[in-house]
Amino acid sequence: MVSGTAIGTITPSGNRVVERVTMAMTRDLPDISVQFTRIPVHGDTSGAATYDWDRMLDAATLLSHARPDAICWNGSKGGTLGFDIDHDLTARITAGTGVPAVTAALSILDALGKLAATQIALVTPYDTAYQAKCIAGFAGKGIETVSEVHSGLTDNFSYGEIAASEIAAMTRAAVAKARPQAVVYFCTNFDGAALAPVLEAELGIPVLDSTALGVWGALGAAGYDLGRLARWGRVFSLPIF
Repeated sequence: MVSGTAIGTITPSGNRVVERVTMAMTRDLPDISVQFTRIPVHGDTSGAATYDWDRMLDAATLLSHARPDAICWNGSKGGTLGFDIDHDLTARITAGTGVPAVTAALSILDALGKLAATQIALVTPYDTAYQAKCIAGFAGKGIETVSEVHSGLTDNFSYGEIAASEIAAMTRAAVAKARPQAVVYFCTNFDGAALAPVLEAELGIPVLDSTALGVWGALGAAGYDLGRLARWGRVFSLPIF
């Protein structure tokens, strides 16, 4: 008999970070099983105004064959479209598969709510125009971006090539500009998950990485004890519901 907790993860095709980080987070927890599938998201995707619904739901259906306890879209695109599209997405996935669904973007919002954080420093690999969409998305949910730093990139694959040392420097620069209540890394191909707890200790504020928060949301929806992942950041010590 199969036992333990299983989560299914949909990841963008140009992403090298989600699978590696998710497996690193769960490697020492043998009661967690993770399944992955991909949808086409590569190159410059800044102009996409919605999801490819058929491919997204097909991906969720394939994951459902492995009978996961939750399905996660570990991508942040929904935040640039106002976040509500992700509520639509999770509802469609659950309706089609019977499995609870979450997204990385909605998990960031949930975590900010639990932290009572309404002022953030936004750190991303994006260009100025795409960063503005992110800022507007958060503003629409009552989250003020008091400081931001972005790398100026447009190609999805290039986001994952930014070194950890550069992400750390960007984070320190963002916090130095204005004291936020939390730092948000808003891109799941931005390799900040392992940095988050280190910089939390240094800066004294929560650092929320989109990829790690996708895992947080999925395991929380599956009813898993998130305290067992506490070394990945203070948000894992918060009650999920």
